[in-house]
Amino acid sequence: MNCELLATCSALGYLEKDSYQKEADCLESVKDLIRFLRHEDDTRDVRQQLGAGQIVQNDLLPIIIQHGQDKALFDACIRLMVNLTQPAMLCFGKVPDDPVFRHHFLQVTSHLQAYKEAFAGEAVFGILSETLYTLLQLDWEQRQEEDNLLIERILLLVRNVLHVPADPREEKKVDDDASIHDRLLWAIHMSGFDDLIKFLASAQSEQQWSLHVLEIISLMFRDQTPEALVSAGHARSAEEKHRDSQELEALRQKEQAAKRTRTLQRGTRHSRFGGSYVVEGLKSIGDRDVIYHRNVHNFKSYTHDTGKAVRRVPKRNRQARECKDKRRSALNVRLFLREFCVDFLENCYNRLMYLVKESLIREQTQQHDETYYLWALSFFMAFNRGNGFRADLVSETMAIRAFHYIERNITNYYEMLLTDRKEATSWSRRMHLALKAYQELLLTVNEMDSSQDESIRQSSSVIKSNIFYLMEYRDIFLTLLRKYDETSQPQSYLIDLVESTHLFLRMLERFCKGRKSLMFQKKKVRRRRSHGKKKPPAAETSPEALAETWKIVEEELKASGFQLSESLTESTVPFDATSETPLEEQRTEAMVRVQDALLVRLAPEALGLLRAAREVWPEGDVFGSADVEPEEELELLKQILHANLPRSSPPEPAAEEEYDAAELEEEELESVQVSEKEFNFLDFIKRFSNPSIVRPYLLLLKSYSRNTPHTNHCIARMLHRLAVDLKMEAQIFQLSVFNLFNKILSDPAAAAYTELVTFAKFVLKRFFSLAAQNNKAYVELLFWKNVGAVREMTEGYSKDGEGTKPTWSEEEEQELLKLYEEHRDSEVPDIVEALLPFLSNSTRTRRQVVMQLVHMGLVENAKALKKQKKGTQIVIWTEDQEEELQMLYEEYKDSDDVLGNLLKKLTAKRSRARVVDKLLSMGLVSERRELYKKRSRSAHGKSSGKRMTEEEFNDGLQDDPSDRDDEDKEDDESEESDEEEEQQRETQNGKRRSQSLPSTVERRPDVSAMVSALLQEDMSGPLLWLQKSLYTTAEHRKPDGLAQDVPLVPLFEENEDAMENKSFKKLLRKLGIRPPKNNQESFWRIPAQISVSQLQSAAAALSPRVEDSNGGGEQDSSRSPPGESQEEEEEEEVSGEQRAQALRALLLTRKRKHTTSGHTAAASDFSPTEETDNTPERSREKAATKRSRVLDDDDDNDEENGDDSAMAMDMETTGDADSDGEDISAPVKRRRKVVLIDEEDDED
Repeated sequence: MNCELLATCSALGYLEKDSYQKEADCLESVKDLIRFLRHEDDTRDVRQQLGAGQIVQNDLLPIIIQHGQDKALFDACIRLMVNLTQPAMLCFGKVPDDPVFRHHFLQVTSHLQAYKEAFAGEAVFGILSETLYTLLQLDWEQRQEEDNLLIERILLLVRNVLHVPADPREEKKVDDDASIHDRLLWAIHMSGFDDLIKFLASAQSEQQWSLHVLEIISLMFRDQTPEALVSAGHARSAEEKHRDSQELEALRQKEQAAKRTRTLQRGTRHSRFGGSYVVEGLKSIGDRDVIYHRNVHNFKSYTHDTGKAVRRVPKRNRQARECKDKRRSALNVRLFLREFCVDFLENCYNRLMYLVKESLIREQTQQHDETYYLWALSFFMAFNRGNGFRADLVSETMAIRAFHYIERNITNYYEMLLTDRKEATSWSRRMHLALKAYQELLLTVNEMDSSQDESIRQSSSVIKSNIFYLMEYRDIFLTLLRKYDETSQPQSYLIDLVESTHLFLRMLERFCKGRKSLMFQKKKVRRRRSHGKKKPPAAETSPEALAETWKIVEEELKASGFQLSESLTESTVPFDATSETPLEEQRTEAMVRVQDALLVRLAPEALGLLRAAREVWPEGDVFGSADVEPEEELELLKQILHANLPRSSPPEPAAEEEYDAAELEEEELESVQVSEKEFNFLDFIKRFSNPSIVRPYLLLLKSYSRNTPHTNHCIARMLHRLAVDLKMEAQIFQLSVFNLFNKILSDPAAAAYTELVTFAKFVLKRFFSLAAQNNKAYVELLFWKNVGAVREMTEGYSKDGEGTKPTWSEEEEQELLKLYEEHRDSEVPDIVEALLPFLSNSTRTRRQVVMQLVHMGLVENAKALKKQKKGTQIVIWTEDQEEELQMLYEEYKDSDDVLGNLLKKLTAKRSRARVVDKLLSMGLVSERRELYKKRSRSAHGKSSGKRMTEEEFNDGLQDDPSDRDDEDKEDDESEESDEEEEQQRETQNGKRRSQSLPSTVERRPDVSAMVSALLQEDMSGPLLWLQKSLYTTAEHRKPDGLAQDVPLVPLFEENEDAMENKSFKKLLRKLGIRPPKNNQESFWRIPAQISVSQLQSAAAALSPRVEDSNGGGEQDSSRSPPGESQEEEEEEEVSGEQRAQALRALLLTRKRKHTTSGHTAAASDFSPTEETDNTPERSREKAATKRSRVLDDDDDNDEENGDDSAMAMDMETTGDADSDGEDISAPVKRRRKVVLIDEEDDED
């Protein structure tokens, strides 16, 4: 020992008999030792010297036991012992590879083991318990910083001592014998330190020590298993006795087989009289047969490898080492630990696991502390499951969030296992720990299914529906099996993986049996090239999916009793105080967040968001009143789920990104597409029919004699699913598998493996029956087979030439070369299209010609012959083109349709978006609004007393928003389609404006009665919507072109209600409109077989008869009483917007046919404006619907404007036509202004 260290240790004091006499400089000497440790080198020389001098055993422990009243000295000694007992792994960072440093590492470990033995006494833990108890008695206000430091150091000291590994060479203990670790645990129990640990875990004021407590508990139970603790103190169960008897029977049969083998052997004298034999059919090194010089009864074990040196397996290919086996502690220790587990589950588990989870989520812990959380979850939930299962004791970790957290950790561990190869063993152990936790969650859910409590079974059903619905939870076992690597993951990991997969499949199969149809979520990652900034379409949610989602959410909320955890309540923030977004908009966003949480079936998060938003925005009871009942909250959540909420569009990209279009075209993007499909259990099992998944099962089957019966059953069940359920037994036709089956069948203890024996015989029987038909089956035994190879092996191989690429003869190649040389210099836009008509083989496709040109070396690659799209080559504007654009703009800037005239007159055809951008960049226009079409309103002048049709009325309200929508699109890939669509729109709009609906179409009398009946039921609005849809479909459908079924999508609640009406459905069937075929369709559809004339005839039949409409108008107008002065004042207050809406309502009302007595007054005395004023309440009630309807009509690209003319407004006017016209035209102007302002906001 160093002389300075020796002098310092001597200055501490000395032990005289059982009394320790401390020196006067004892405290300063302890501080000096702390200072020495702070400056030790990489070999940890100071630590080794102090360990060799037994400073802890001879000085420090006697000081704290006999001089614990000296607080300063006690604190210093605790500090020094915490440093000295640090794990060797922390001192060196890792297990050193260098032999010198490895020696120092082992020396430090041996000193730590000596320290642990010295601590295994009641006196040491007695003084530690008394000190800790005294400190915990202090209130939070009275406790000083030094007291908190001392509490933490005591906990760290106990943690370090428990962490010291056992020395297998010194501790050669058998089961039920007390090891040093058991003696240490008994000392903790006798001193009452375990009770302090439980207090720290349950006390609300001591939550800062939660991770220290969990770490100590995990180290206390390091050598234990939940099953051993559950059975401690109890007699062996019948299952255990049966399992032991099976093991004994297998051993007895093996022993009897060995005895029979020995009796069959002949008595031998020495080898030279054993005889020599020639083995026919087995060649030696030369061409002759092998000569065998040993006894015949040993011939079965003969191999050519006899006498050869064993081939050394490279280190990187060796199987991963197993962790040390568990041992059974002394009975008194197991009984004490069992009682500790019971008390911990009842009083501490839920609270401690919640605190630890919060610390892990907030990253307030050290690296890899989540492993203690995973261990505690799997250990205590397994103990609870075996010790009279109670779901309330583990409710904190029995939720979807626990599944998600563990799944995320498994994924992270696997990624680190691949990247950090040097620490692959450590990452593999952490991954195994996470898998055990996941397995225990599944076992607990399975246990909840058999509970007698209905609420527990409902909670289990909710959890299962979530984990079976989401793809991440379903596919985790497929991924882990496919990625299994025996060099880094031990066999115990594979056993747990196989058993967990078996349990998951059994639960999934049972879950599917009780349901006719089960939907599941499917995610598909698509790689695509970005071609601009086109927004993806919003995903539609079917009513069936919403109903299923609401059912799951409702069950989960009712099962939880509408109670939320503290963490969820505290972490939910419905708004951002630092955001510049106004609170009103944030309120809408909060509503959307609630809907999103419901859509992904996170019921607690949605309820927490709803309650938090209610506190922030209590006015108006938008999120419910303050004293709302749980049932009312449930109804409010249901309304939010089914509501069509406005979702904010993503922000527009920056200006610089607009100039990077060329780079974006080459950029590859990954888009995750989420869809719902009906689940099929057999289709899911088919995904296990893969050699990379079957191979781990067969690898585990090799150790069948060491496996437990349950493990062998899991293996046999999976192979049975593949071979019998999927009829893929040929996938197991492999030589190594047959060799394994041969060992099982010839095993003396084969009676203990009846399931494996039966399966092996079945597979062999199927193979030999197949081999009789396929003479290549024996060759196939050498290879692992995928699904395609299995199909070929069982159904027959494909013929030569099938599935191969078409060949080109020499004559065809010469012909292609000649044609290419002729057309290469021609200025044809697409040379491949020019070559195809001249080829003698007319079956050649464009792709085949392109590939052959590349193969012959005539072109560099296929991209050079890529088919060019119209308009995509014109990107740069020349000076002549800019001058042409400027001249055309000056010529047509005062016209009604500036942009349309420019597009028609430009020499170089370009898309709308390009032309608009160029006009803005040249400064010819300052904003896009200047390019909107201008509508002429001369027909609706103030002096006009003519009747105004609904088409003219809507034309006054609309400002061709379709043009604006097209101007905002900047998709470079679809420029050609943009131009064609614009030309079609111009043509269609012109047709609609120039002509009304065809009057030559004959009405269908068979539907007139139905239409009249529906008008009686106040369904004029849905009939008008249906008529518009039929006319729109007729205009878009080409008589000689291909057509598709057109869905009828009801956008308003009025139309949705009509689609549920039996009479309305009967009318739809009468018109030839078909209902949804299956679960994949949600809407009625206009079949593609209906011709244009039939569509027009059906639409015309929906128009009511003239006498019906006139009579209805008279009756409606007759209801209005004579105007009074009060109503005239209200008429002046009604805004132009409300008047326009009222006119719309008037149009629909006049189609109704009411036969009401007592209203026979003449209708000619009242003008439309008077009638409008008499229905202000009705117009106000439908104000929001009418306004949104007008705006929605604008978004239909003017396709419905022409259809509105089918129902012309029969405006009854009096002699005062000028005033009436004034009243009608004024709201038209104001409405147009509102529409433009709304569209400006959308653009901004």
